Amino acid sequence: MPAQEPQKPFADILQEEVGKLKFSAHAQSRITSREMNLSTDDMKRLETAVNKADDKGAKDSLVLLRDMAFIVSVQNRTVITALKGEQAQDNVFTNIDSAIVA
Repeated sequence: MPAQEPQKPFADILQEEVGKLKFSAHAQSRITSREMNLSTDDMKRLETAVNKADDKGAKDSLVLLRDMAFIVSVQNRTVITALKGEQAQDNVFTNIDSAIVA
């Protein structure tokens, strides 16, 4: 019988899953249609920005990352929409309580 791999405690698995950043269907559609490429480093920076916003008690944040902008529900850890450089110009962002330059 093959040796079983050690299992992580459920609490650890839950914490890892809860901490992950999610993308709404709308955000996924925008990222695809606008040909936005997010590297592993970009994802880490985006998650770090959301963590910082959460630490400050933010609810909905604008995260500026390179030539991209993301509106994020901090409480739900969900990217709501995404814009690429030229789409973000001359826009007014409402219903946010914080902005982070990542």
